[in-house]
Amino acid sequence: MDIDGFWALIERSERETDTKRERVAWLEEHLFGLSVEEIVDFDVFWTIATNRACSWDMYALYRHMLSSYSSDGFEYFVNWLVGLGREAFETIADCPDRAVEVPQVRHVLELQRSAFNGSRRRREVWTEEEYPEFELLGYVTQDPYKRAAGENAISRGQAVVARGVEGKFPWFSFHTEPDGEGWDFEDRAEMVRRLPRTARWYGMA
Repeated sequence: MDIDGFWALIERSERETDTKRERVAWLEEHLFGLSVEEIVDFDVFWTIATNRACSWDMYALYRHMLSSYSSDGFEYFVNWLVGLGREAFETIADCPDRAVEVPQVRHVLELQRSAFNGSRRRREVWTEEEYPEFELLGYVTQDPYKRAAGENAISRGQAVVARGVEGKFPWFSFHTEPDGEGWDFEDRAEMVRRLPRTARWYGMA
């Protein structure tokens, strides 16, 4: 499997299904038909993609969208971004501040805005399907890899590392930090400087 094949599977899984659980099941079914080497390929490209999105500016975007500092939640947010497909993901990964320009992100932001009246929440912001986190998408190779590699094989993570790729998630467990320079997300002026489009969306600029 090459990088194009990886993204083709990610994008087709979205087109062929209606819910997150159906999407995971669709991917698992297709991964079960691959060799162990191809499954590890998928994991390698997944790891490269999520590593690319593990930055302090991306964490700031997550913080302001979901009002959370959760490191687990940040990982699941990045999973959701990968699930948006190649074009959307690469736009945001290269510049987290461009997220407000991506239609799928804009949609959830508009739902968020419509759910609030001033500081008072009128209704639930997002349904489960709309919620911008996708934990299960990060586990789709787990069972296919076990079946293809056998119970006594090295772990998926070890197989990826053996290819020369090390994951940054979960960064709180791996004693690593997101890329870039950390900053105070409550500093309004710094938010405007680093993420001006996001700051404007939230009325900070």
